[in-house]
Amino acid sequence: MYLEIVSPEATLFSGEVTSVAVPGVNGEFEMLNNHAPIVSLLKEGHVKVFGNIQLDEEVEAKFTKSDKGVSLAINSGTIEMKDNKVIVLAD
Repeated sequence: MYLEIVSPEATLFSGEVTSVAVPGVNGEFEMLNNHAPIVSLLKEGHVKVFGNIQLDEEVEAKFTKSDKGVSLAINSGTIEMKDNKVIVLAD
């Protein structure tokens, strides 16, 4: 699936991922390929992105790396998933 993470300043990430986990207002949830369409508000927490992730040098410092992917701390935001494309608007 294709993921875009956008902040007010810039697009932080765009590319193919295996899955993404987000801190929804009703609890954390994860989306895989072919997930049902969804729109949700996000609360403070971490957006966790799994797969073979390549980050641009300009935004690399904003992410925390792990052996399975990367995570990004957010204060709040919105997420939309439709047709295997996920858009995260993050503060």
